[in-house]
Amino acid sequence: MPYALGIDVGGTFTDAVASDGAGRIVSAKTPTTPPNREVGVMRAIEDLAGELGLGVGDLLSQTDFIAHGTTASINALVQGSVAEVGLIATKGHRDAIYIMNAEGRTLGRSAHEIQDTLRRRKPEPLLPKYRALEVTERIDYTGRVLVPLDEDEVRRAARSLVSQGVEAIAVCLLWSFKNPAHERRVRELVHEIAPDLYVTISSEVSPRIREFARTSTTIMNAQVGPRLRTYLLPLQKQLEEGGLKGPLLVMQSEGGTITADRAPEHAITTVGSVLSGGVIGGKRLAEQLGHRNVITTDVGGTTFLAGLIVDGEPVMAPGSIVNQFPINAATIRVHTIGSGGGALASVDAGGNLRLGPQSAEAVPGPACYGDGGTRPTNTDANLVLGILSERGLLGGRKPLRMDLAREAIREHVAEPLGLTVEEAAIAIHEVQNAQAGDLLRRAVVQAGYDPRDFVAYAFGGAGPAHCAGYCQDLGVSEVVVPLGPVASAFSAYGLAASDVVLSAELSDPSSFPVDHTVLETHYSRLEADLQRALDRQKVKFHDVTLQREVDLRYSMQVTELATTVPDTEFTERTGEEILERFEEQYERINGSGAGYREAGVQAITYRARAQASLGFPVRLPEVPRAPGPDPAEALLGERSVCLDSQIGFAPTPVYDYARLRAGHELVGPAIVDVPTTVVVVPAGVTGRVDHLGNLVLSYQ
Repeated sequence: MPYALGIDVGGTFTDAVASDGAGRIVSAKTPTTPPNREVGVMRAIEDLAGELGLGVGDLLSQTDFIAHGTTASINALVQGSVAEVGLIATKGHRDAIYIMNAEGRTLGRSAHEIQDTLRRRKPEPLLPKYRALEVTERIDYTGRVLVPLDEDEVRRAARSLVSQGVEAIAVCLLWSFKNPAHERRVRELVHEIAPDLYVTISSEVSPRIREFARTSTTIMNAQVGPRLRTYLLPLQKQLEEGGLKGPLLVMQSEGGTITADRAPEHAITTVGSVLSGGVIGGKRLAEQLGHRNVITTDVGGTTFLAGLIVDGEPVMAPGSIVNQFPINAATIRVHTIGSGGGALASVDAGGNLRLGPQSAEAVPGPACYGDGGTRPTNTDANLVLGILSERGLLGGRKPLRMDLAREAIREHVAEPLGLTVEEAAIAIHEVQNAQAGDLLRRAVVQAGYDPRDFVAYAFGGAGPAHCAGYCQDLGVSEVVVPLGPVASAFSAYGLAASDVVLSAELSDPSSFPVDHTVLETHYSRLEADLQRALDRQKVKFHDVTLQREVDLRYSMQVTELATTVPDTEFTERTGEEILERFEEQYERINGSGAGYREAGVQAITYRARAQASLGFPVRLPEVPRAPGPDPAEALLGERSVCLDSQIGFAPTPVYDYARLRAGHELVGPAIVDVPTTVVVVPAGVTGRVDHLGNLVLSYQ
């Protein structure tokens, strides 16, 4: 029987899901094993095989594909553990990456941080100036060669960088997105000197106008590409030697996969891969439940993530920002804060309780893990409050130490604030809910939507424990906690259910609307590029769909809106139709009457996206139906739990999720124990089990 596997390597845990396409899905959760993350991956596969009653070799030999999401790229960039990189730029233009287009002090910062002018700082540069070299060449804005490439200068620059021990070279030449000939020749010349050196060129990684963002994207691609290659290719070899016949696919930020042997070339597209898995899983679940508008919320060990699905499709962004540097790579728009289950609690100099953004991560982990951690976390607080059982996680394989949790909270939070350990624990729990709720409001309202039009999905190791709290004041109609066979491995389910997605783009700044023949020329080129890229994947696709969009802005503005382009034949009316879509979207975000067509509209970048189905039906199966709403058959007993600071600890019924059936109803307060997570149903909330085994929370 064929299988599809999804593997989500997070900062704390590695989640895995296996589906046979006929309604059976099993999941597994193991600790992540940095720096050798492949060890955790193989352990997760072993656990999946055990759940299916198979040997590892048997499972791999019957697996059609493995879809893999990893935090390796984003963590490397955030933590600075990246490859040593050199830059080759057009003479006179190497300083673009240091000048930062006058945005360096504000990119990626909140409004509050931007207003604090005394503390605004540029980030550390991506590479030192002595590794940023220049060569003579010049191509103009039309793509015409004005000054030929000085190949001797390229050779000297390459030898200098190689002698400095760089692991990769980024090449970013002026106007190369119009004519990539010089960049391609630089790569050839570098490989004459160092054949195995990782070389990335901006015309392939980021063929967009704006030199600073294009350069930063290319450099960061070079920073993470070699390490991703070092991780993925041996993992792929190990899986193939173990019997894997299908491809190893890697999740990308835009919500689709790419084959592992191609992923290192486009490493920057994998930066948000783990962030995207949960949103794609939410999209698949929404298709089964008939929900059009969904807020996906994922609380893992390190971060809280929120994404939007509107009219059945994830909300996208043309790029993202890491460490105040822009990344030109299409991505699912995911809002994130460092407020996961492992978020560290502390008291600042002003006597204020802080939670995150620092995390205990997998090593040493929360204090209650007993692996050397001494700082209190959200997980420690939940244990003290009785939300988590001392039996622990992973079906009891990860017991939790109450004494260590209490000591960490006492020393670092309770005593500094003059509170009891229990009071400090409930304060940590409530701060987590407040931070998450604030992020959700910003994510939905600032995008121009009304939360009352949405359903919330909550998953991840800590999401089900907090979702009723952080969604309470949001105004959503209901909160869905995916349980059934995937439980807290929901992001891994999203990976297994994803398609292969590739994109191509070109910049051609001009007034809009343009003639329909220009649209025809641009999209014919982009779609031909996509077809060649699909052919290089060497994967058999079930079907392929194409999507088109263009980045538009009002004249004199500095940001664009990605606007959908009809997938029909272009006519004289098409430009006007696109313009109407842009204006409608602009006014939804900025308010009625905010648009001003008289200022003129500009097109900046054209984009096409190919979504190729693998033809494997990864869907959640239906669960057996209960004879009535009374969940007594799933009752495990009671434990003393504190869910409200005003009420304190109270005996609370605890249910076994494995015994819950469709139609069961839980009236809060109640706890649902899951081997990999726990669901909190507070007072005033009712939980109903739907036909897929999800627990649907409603506020009374």
